[in-house]
Amino acid sequence: MSDNGGVTGSDTSAPLGPGGPGGLAPRLPSPVQEVRDERFARHGVRLLLKRDDLIHPQLIGNKWRKLVPNLRAAAGRTVLTFGGAYSNHLRATAAAGRLLGLPTVGVVRGHELAGRPLNPSLARCAADGMRLHFVDRATYRRKAEPETLAAILRATAAGDVRDVRDVHVVPEGGSNVLAVRGCRELGAELGGLADVVAVACGTGGTLAGLAAGLAPGVRALGVPVLKGGFLGADTAALQRDAFGGRRGDWSLDDRFHFGGYARTTPALDAFAGDFERRHGLPVERLYVAKMLYGLVTLAAEGAFPHGTTVAAVVTGAPFGPGTTAPPAARSTAPPVAPPAAQTASR
Repeated sequence: MSDNGGVTGSDTSAPLGPGGPGGLAPRLPSPVQEVRDERFARHGVRLLLKRDDLIHPQLIGNKWRKLVPNLRAAAGRTVLTFGGAYSNHLRATAAAGRLLGLPTVGVVRGHELAGRPLNPSLARCAADGMRLHFVDRATYRRKAEPETLAAILRATAAGDVRDVRDVHVVPEGGSNVLAVRGCRELGAELGGLADVVAVACGTGGTLAGLAAGLAPGVRALGVPVLKGGFLGADTAALQRDAFGGRRGDWSLDDRFHFGGYARTTPALDAFAGDFERRHGLPVERLYVAKMLYGLVTLAAEGAFPHGTTVAAVVTGAPFGPGTTAPPAARSTAPPVAPPAAQTASR
């Protein structure tokens, strides 16, 4: 493994929080690791891993890049944000609050969860000091509407949140203008190391910033982990808000969601386990595995010309003790065809 020589902008690289390095000091630029995999090599493709999972042990990957600009903007105010029952973003926000002594509130999708024991992900949030507020799914879908957001802020006005002006609101997944601009450094760190840079996408913020920061001639490829085909418009809107218009050469491949967010299949689990054995790298299932699966499939399809260098951004790590990922729903959708080269000899 070797570190690339990129330089990260001062707005995100300076330590944040009490004691400087004792707060949110990151490892930046994140390392770039070349992996030798016959499924790529046989097609003349070189694979690099951009190890954003090594930036910080608790604000892992793109969560650090997206959250830190928002934490600076919060300036000590309570941070309120949104997520599902196994949200990586909620866990990262809660961890940041604990490290910085900053109050956090997590608005959780699913009012029915309020009366149940907390799952390991939400229990981690609570242990880190995050106050959890559960809302029904209809309300959650309307959370960006001013009236609904105002009602949520009023409902959380007890405890740490005494005045809505004391709250810094971060959207689901952390994707806003500040986050997109923070993720631009990801592209800048890669410089001209790759021809194509791939990233798994949930809300589009990382892709929007990454594409804007890439060198001319480098293409960004987003692999959505949700079905619905809406991320193209969302990513373009984030770039308009952050930069005034579309930036960089980017596209999406919607084929590898495996039934939707937080869903997996036996084929995906088998692929991820095989990748782990080949390369000694724990593979997060809900984002990273889908992106890697997509890249192996695209290489087998001849989507990358001979001589292409592909950099895959490792945006997260498995959650829980050891390398245990949170339980994911089994998809009832037809499985994605396994990569043609998956069963070939190594």
